[in-house]
Amino acid sequence: MIKTISFGIVHFTVAFGVVFALTGSFVIGGLVALIEPLVNTVAYHYHEKAWTWFRRRSRRPEDSGYALQG
Repeated sequence: MIKTISFGIVHFTVAFGVVFALTGSFVIGGLVALIEPLVNTVAYHYHEKAWTWFRRRSRRPEDSGYALQG
């Protein structure tokens, strides 16, 4: 858990630093640093769903070329 928390702090700091460097705004840097991880979490959820669908589809016997011939 400590590693996860430290990574969260690093992620927040990098996001804030990049946006602050680009805009010069503490407010915008802070907002992006807070909002970006939330949006990224939702995107990750759908990314995992897409990969699950892809894996299931690629495991079908008729798609693999090893279907039993009858």
